[in-house]
Amino acid sequence: MKAKIIVIGLAILALSCESRQYFIAEVDNPVYKPNMVFQTMEDLSNPEFRHLIEKYQLDTIFHGETDEFKRILLLRHWIKSVIKIEDHSPHYSGEGYAEGILDAALGGEGFHCGHFMVVQNGIMNAYGYLTRALGAGPGIRGVEGPDGHHGINEIWINKFNKWVLSDAKYDHHFEKTSIPLSSLEIRDEYLKNKGADILLVQGPERRSIDFNEEMQRPKVSFARTYTWITWQGNGDFFSAWPDHSGKVVMYEDDFYTANIWVRDGKPCWIYNNMDVMSLIQDRDHIEWTPNTISTEVDIEGSSASIRLISDTPNLKEYQVMESSSGDWSKTGENFTLDLKMKKYELSFRTVNLADVAGPEHRVIIDSEL
Repeated sequence: MKAKIIVIGLAILALSCESRQYFIAEVDNPVYKPNMVFQTMEDLSNPEFRHLIEKYQLDTIFHGETDEFKRILLLRHWIKSVIKIEDHSPHYSGEGYAEGILDAALGGEGFHCGHFMVVQNGIMNAYGYLTRALGAGPGIRGVEGPDGHHGINEIWINKFNKWVLSDAKYDHHFEKTSIPLSSLEIRDEYLKNKGADILLVQGPERRSIDFNEEMQRPKVSFARTYTWITWQGNGDFFSAWPDHSGKVVMYEDDFYTANIWVRDGKPCWIYNNMDVMSLIQDRDHIEWTPNTISTEVDIEGSSASIRLISDTPNLKEYQVMESSSGDWSKTGENFTLDLKMKKYELSFRTVNLADVAGPEHRVIIDSEL
């Protein structure tokens, strides 16, 4: 009699599984924006990156820190600590290469913002933190104030799933509600109310400052720098040195159309070199999201097929974690699942050649009887 009860129970369970209808639950994932504009990226397999790390013993800077953003801030602070500012030297050593600049700086030479930009680009990319080079300037015709030019970087921060402006020359960046800002976000805030709602923060401790004592400049002056912004279209400043030429990317919005970028008292050089410019009207094309995953999920009966999509420079592998295991494991861009349980919770991420993991993307497949 007992055996018959077990058989009947199994039959009921089988019928229940067959009647399940699976659906994809809504999840608030990081937004994926494909790369439509920017071309070549750094090649992390280039042995010169490892040489850079070992020559300057950069690993010792972390002091055991594992948080991605804190590591980046410590690296930036080190760059500031070894390179002194010299904006108007008659001769700069190093030939514009990160290693040459650092060697000269450690020997006591000073450098301008563009050199800080090149060094930061090389060091951050060496650790797999995607970094790009920018130029910016504050000048507007008919408006009093400085009209110079500044070289800086944006770094992709996986923790925040966003680009973040990082200025190695001054060891600072901007934040709003504790979130670091991109150059375009700083521009938004300056054009809105001269940056009244954002903080200028300095050093690894992210100390808020209203005035830079070293340069004798207020916060608003630094925010004003991002009135005009250009991005280097080719992102291989280190790997391709000294040949890293390419088009310059600029955001073409209403402000761009209605104003003129003034540099050194006259229209900026870009107006005479429009053939090297890529004017971009879609902001998402500038603020694309590297390392971020999008998925296409197809459910047919008791089988689920998940296709992973990303723009991840130097992709090493995709990884998956099932809630039942709690461990990350390697997977391909196509992941299949034999649906038997009531609910499945999966997390996916990218990992690049420097073993830096991208933002997590979750997929939840649930069922109703």
